[in-house]
Amino acid sequence: MTNQNSDSSIPEGQHLFTCGHSFHAWVGELLSDMARAARINDHDQVGTSMIGGSRVIQHWDVPEAQNEAKIALLSGKVDVLTLSCMAGPDEGISKFAKLAAECNPDGRLTLQELWLPEDRFPFDAANRTRESVEQFNESTMEDLEKPHEVYFEVMDKYVSSLNAEIGKQVVFIVPDAQATLALRERIIAGTAPGLKRQSDLFTDAWGHPSLPLKLLSGYCHFSVIYRRSPIGLSPPSTLPSDLRLSDALCLLLQQLAWDAVTQHRLSGLNVNIAKGQVTS
Repeated sequence: MTNQNSDSSIPEGQHLFTCGHSFHAWVGELLSDMARAARINDHDQVGTSMIGGSRVIQHWDVPEAQNEAKIALLSGKVDVLTLSCMAGPDEGISKFAKLAAECNPDGRLTLQELWLPEDRFPFDAANRTRESVEQFNESTMEDLEKPHEVYFEVMDKYVSSLNAEIGKQVVFIVPDAQATLALRERIIAGTAPGLKRQSDLFTDAWGHPSLPLKLLSGYCHFSVIYRRSPIGLSPPSTLPSDLRLSDALCLLLQQLAWDAVTQHRLSGLNVNIAKGQVTS
């Protein structure tokens, strides 16, 4: 695929390590597939640290001898560390960001701005409010915008302050939540091919992602990490044939991901709409 919006400052073949929970840990496999589809040479998923329902600090606190994330970072060979926090930012992000910057001058950390579990912020796993995935269908855009507005403010302030402390932008936001809101708005309007209800995006009352939402997240991460559009990429080849999504839906997911990334001031991309160019 030829991409006119690529950023030559990002070399091909990034080396990634992923730390996260069940809303994020699968992104590495998708990114490997997307890199192959984009004919990006030598993309490498170095490793994954998966802890269910985790805060980032839990990945940092894994004992040194077993801490594959720290070992990989200390080797200096990790270009991008992907992180996600379910209930809001915590001190683990700062610790990993500073280590990444020390070990690789060009090292970056991506932070998933997650769609909100149960559509609320902050999310408290110990005090659940939903019993059925069908309850996602009750949310209006107005209902969704209120908690997300608070969440976005918290995340933006944290990341901006952390980058200022480090002295350069090391942490980049992956705006999954913004792309998800745009998709849910399309579903409510009846203009998302093959998606009839908001609950089609989730597998349970928490908000664990179904395949379309996983792909949307993958396209957002691809855009931030490689600073190039995912529009036109072939659907992931690793998916079983009975799980393939329509070309129309894949194209919509790619477009929504690219729109969200290029509109977020902390994604590393800025769009000059008049000229149709992307600059970082």
